Amino acid sequence: MRTMGKQIFINICKIPLLLLFLYMFICSLDILSSAFQLAGGKVAGDIFKDNAVLSNPVAGLVVGILLVTVLVQSSSTSIVVSLVSSGLLDVGSAIPIIMGSNIGTSVTNTIVALMQAGEREEFKRAFAGATVHDCFNWLSVLVLLPLEAITGVMRLMSGAVVESFNIVTGENGPELLKVITEPLTKRIIQLDKAVIVGIATGQEVLRNKSLIKVWCQTRIMIQENVSIMPSENSTVQTTSLHMHSEKCTHLFVETGLSDGVGLILLASSLLVLCTCLLLLVKFLNSLLHGQVAKAIQKIINADFPFPFGWLTGYLAILVGAGMAFVVQRSSVFTSAITPLIGIGVISIERAYPLTLGSNIGTTTTAILAALASPGDKLAAAFQVAMCHFIFNVLGILLWYPVPLSRLPIRMARFLGEQTAKYRWFAVLYLILCFLLLPSIVFALSMAGWQVVVGFCVPCVAVLLCIVVVNRLQLQKPHLLPWWLQTWDHLPLWMHSLKPMDKIITRVTLCCRETRNNDHSRTSPEDLPQLSECEAEKNLAPLAQNGPALIYSFETETGAVFDSLNGKSSRL
Repeated sequence: MRTMGKQIFINICKIPLLLLFLYMFICSLDILSSAFQLAGGKVAGDIFKDNAVLSNPVAGLVVGILLVTVLVQSSSTSIVVSLVSSGLLDVGSAIPIIMGSNIGTSVTNTIVALMQAGEREEFKRAFAGATVHDCFNWLSVLVLLPLEAITGVMRLMSGAVVESFNIVTGENGPELLKVITEPLTKRIIQLDKAVIVGIATGQEVLRNKSLIKVWCQTRIMIQENVSIMPSENSTVQTTSLHMHSEKCTHLFVETGLSDGVGLILLASSLLVLCTCLLLLVKFLNSLLHGQVAKAIQKIINADFPFPFGWLTGYLAILVGAGMAFVVQRSSVFTSAITPLIGIGVISIERAYPLTLGSNIGTTTTAILAALASPGDKLAAAFQVAMCHFIFNVLGILLWYPVPLSRLPIRMARFLGEQTAKYRWFAVLYLILCFLLLPSIVFALSMAGWQVVVGFCVPCVAVLLCIVVVNRLQLQKPHLLPWWLQTWDHLPLWMHSLKPMDKIITRVTLCCRETRNNDHSRTSPEDLPQLSECEAEKNLAPLAQNGPALIYSFETETGAVFDSLNGKSSRL
């Protein structure tokens, strides 16, 4: 009994530490955003300045992915609304950028999932839970971007909404989460985001100005003076205005090296982010185990009784929207639930509607920013914000109501399985989806839409055919000709990641051997010499126990061999 009481007391004491690490985790995300803005904010402003580029829908999509979100690391919608309200962008050019920002925002929780790579099953669940957001955004863009380019459906719908409302200019709404985080983050760094918008709008005087804010508050003091005129026997009342600025008090107020400060903040925020995330996972694992974990899993992942079970997912969407509205950023909410998905508290089926809801909740940021626009540009700015909302709603209607249409869940599960088998696949996925693929599409878009269509349509068609054939191979192989019932007749590199994993394994082992030889006094002649056959036999166990990032390997016939259990199964 005393032991149980002691354990309960220890668990209660862990809760304040858990909240502290969560607070530091959220603050580090905010500092990380500031670091990326310092490093690439002016570049983003220069790109926005080029209207010829942004008039291309595909180029606008890539700008939203790369320069605005991956580089600036915060949702671009508020920036886009500011550019529309300033007259630099029109609504049609802004819509693809908003679509790209939806994709780029999801990179944060995917990076967070990498912190759980130490345990395979946790990594598998966490990466699947993080990439379900990516898959939803990519699928929505693949359908809605061509539809918008052809029909302008979102522009027309948002225009109808704007015309039906009597909108008046207001003030920026409160950012609820920053009330808690700003006391710490404002002591570290403060940025002047008007510089980015100013560069984009062509104000060259701001190009040499630092993004680091120096003067934080400007107070206008009104002073009334009364003077007596003896000659006229009268008094004259005069009013004078005095502007008083207060200097900022953050750590980097005295330095003008924006790039250097950006790199320092980038390294330190990533360190704090990774440390807090690892500690959060450990504390959650220690708190949520045994009967407690089972009870929480049962409550969170339970459905309403029949026949109202289908309403559970829509309630989760509302919960996700409410949480994203509170924190004002969907990436903060999705990054916070990623560790919970990894340890198994939240299933991917429940995380999916929560993520969709967070996409809806984060649109309030753009709507509030639009309401602060000047009167002559208010309608256009509000229309762009509504386009963001309509895009997410249409995406939900495409990929959620019908269970068979929930492709993002199946795609995310596949990605999670691949990362559990080959952990380097997670890094390859990030580079491919958020840097390499958008850059290639951007380069093609500069050559004209004919080149983009000629390249992308065949690629998408081949990909869809492969997906259909794979499904038939698993479920109804008798419907396929014999040469399509299996991929074994193709070269191994065309249907398996094993050859690439073998290369990465050899490189990893060579680097390790080189490092060990540098610290060892044993000469190469004293080492036992292995034949080529023996070295090949020893390669798989070494790869399994080291950071070679593979726990099972495929035979030449396509079967998967589990070296722990000595069993094999066909893919």
